[in-house]
Amino acid sequence: MSKELGLLNFLCMLAAIGFLAMIVITALTAGDILTTDTLFIMTVCLVMAVMFAASPLLYLKSEGKLPIPGMKRVGGSTASASGQLAAPAPPMLDAKGRAMPADVKAIVSRFAQTESKEV
Repeated sequence: MSKELGLLNFLCMLAAIGFLAMIVITALTAGDILTTDTLFIMTVCLVMAVMFAASPLLYLKSEGKLPIPGMKRVGGSTASASGQLAAPAPPMLDAKGRAMPADVKAIVSRFAQTESKEV
Protein backbone atom coordinates (compact mmCIF):
# COMPACT_ATOMS: atom_id res chain seq x y z
CA MET A 1 0.00 0.00 0.00
CA SER A 2 2.91 2.35 0.69
CA LYS A 3 4.25 2.05 -2.87
CA GLU A 4 0.87 3.02 -4.34
CA LEU A 5 0.59 5.96 -1.97
CA GLY A 6 4.07 7.13 -2.90
CA LEU A 7 3.28 6.84 -6.60
CA LEU A 8 0.02 8.78 -6.21
CA ASN A 9 1.75 11.49 -4.20
CA PHE A 10 4.47 11.72 -6.86
CA LEU A 11 1.86 12.02 -9.63
CA CYS A 12 -0.03 14.69 -7.68
CA MET A 13 3.12 16.73 -7.17
CA LEU A 14 4.00 16.31 -10.84
CA ALA A 15 0.54 17.60 -11.84
CA ALA A 16 0.87 20.55 -9.42
CA ILE A 17 4.27 21.46 -10.89
CA GLY A 18 2.77 21.13 -14.39
CA PHE A 19 -0.02 23.57 -13.55
CA LEU A 20 2.50 26.02 -12.06
CA ALA A 21 4.52 25.71 -15.29
CA MET A 22 1.35 26.50 -17.24
CA ILE A 23 0.99 29.72 -15.24
CA VAL A 24 4.57 30.73 -16.05
CA ILE A 25 4.15 29.87 -19.74
CA THR A 26 0.89 31.82 -19.89
CA ALA A 27 2.49 34.83 -18.22
CA LEU A 28 5.46 34.76 -20.61
CA THR A 29 3.55 34.19 -23.86
CA ALA A 30 0.53 36.38 -23.23
CA GLY A 31 0.83 39.85 -24.67
CA ASP A 32 -1.14 41.54 -21.92
CA ILE A 33 -1.30 39.70 -18.60
CA LEU A 34 -4.16 41.75 -17.14
CA THR A 35 -6.85 40.61 -19.56
CA THR A 36 -9.85 38.69 -18.29
CA ASP A 37 -8.97 35.55 -20.21
CA THR A 38 -5.36 35.43 -19.05
CA LEU A 39 -6.26 36.07 -15.41
CA PHE A 40 -8.96 33.39 -15.60
CA ILE A 41 -6.58 30.79 -17.02
CA MET A 42 -3.91 31.65 -14.44
CA THR A 43 -6.45 31.46 -11.58
CA VAL A 44 -7.78 28.10 -12.72
CA CYS A 45 -4.24 26.73 -13.04
CA LEU A 46 -3.36 28.04 -9.57
CA VAL A 47 -6.43 26.45 -7.99
CA MET A 48 -5.68 23.14 -9.70
CA ALA A 49 -2.05 23.29 -8.53
CA VAL A 50 -3.16 23.88 -4.94
CA MET A 51 -5.67 21.02 -5.13
CA PHE A 52 -3.07 18.57 -6.44
CA ALA A 53 -0.37 19.71 -3.98
CA ALA A 54 -2.62 19.60 -0.88
CA SER A 55 -2.77 15.82 -0.54
CA PRO A 56 0.99 15.10 -0.67
CA LEU A 57 1.75 18.03 1.65
CA LEU A 58 -0.82 16.89 4.21
CA TYR A 59 0.61 13.37 4.01
CA LEU A 60 4.13 14.68 4.67
CA LYS A 61 2.83 16.77 7.58
CA SER A 62 1.07 13.77 9.13
CA GLU A 63 4.26 11.70 8.81
CA GLY A 64 6.26 14.45 10.53
CA LYS A 65 8.53 14.96 7.52
CA LEU A 66 7.28 18.49 6.78
CA PRO A 67 8.09 20.91 9.57
CA ILE A 68 5.87 23.96 9.66
CA PRO A 69 7.67 27.10 10.86
CA GLY A 70 6.12 28.78 13.87
CA MET A 71 4.25 25.70 15.08
CA LYS A 72 5.42 23.80 18.12
CA ARG A 73 5.14 20.07 18.34
CA VAL A 74 2.48 19.38 20.92
CA GLY A 75 3.06 16.34 23.10
CA GLY A 76 6.04 14.11 22.70
CA SER A 77 4.34 11.38 20.72
CA THR A 78 7.23 8.99 20.38
CA ALA A 79 7.08 5.81 18.42
CA SER A 80 8.02 2.54 20.04
CA ALA A 81 10.25 -0.09 18.45
CA SER A 82 7.21 -1.81 16.92
CA GLY A 83 6.22 1.40 15.10
CA GLN A 84 3.14 2.15 17.18
CA LEU A 85 2.63 5.40 19.00
CA ALA A 86 3.14 5.39 22.76
CA ALA A 87 0.06 5.74 24.94
CA PRO A 88 -0.71 9.33 25.94
CA ALA A 89 -0.30 10.41 29.53
CA PRO A 90 -3.43 10.04 31.69
CA PRO A 91 -5.45 13.25 32.04
CA MET A 92 -5.08 15.44 35.13
CA LEU A 93 -8.21 15.25 37.27
CA ASP A 94 -9.72 17.81 39.60
CA ALA A 95 -11.14 17.11 43.07
CA LYS A 96 -14.42 15.77 41.63
CA GLY A 97 -12.69 13.46 39.14
CA ARG A 98 -13.28 15.56 36.02
CA ALA A 99 -10.56 16.14 33.44
CA MET A 100 -8.88 19.54 33.71
CA PRO A 101 -8.90 21.90 30.71
CA ALA A 102 -5.70 22.46 28.79
CA ASP A 103 -5.15 25.99 30.13
CA VAL A 104 -5.35 24.78 33.73
CA LYS A 105 -2.87 21.99 32.94
CA ALA A 106 -0.44 24.56 31.54
CA ILE A 107 -0.71 26.71 34.68
CA VAL A 108 -0.18 23.71 36.96
CA SER A 109 2.84 22.59 34.94
CA ARG A 110 4.37 26.09 35.19
CA PHE A 111 3.91 26.05 38.98
CA ALA A 112 5.52 22.62 39.17
CA GLN A 113 8.53 23.85 37.16
CA THR A 114 9.09 26.91 39.39
CA GLU A 115 8.86 24.82 42.57
CA SER A 116 11.47 22.37 41.31
CA LYS A 117 13.85 25.25 40.45
CA GLU A 118 13.58 26.76 43.94
CA VAL A 119 14.43 23.53 45.75
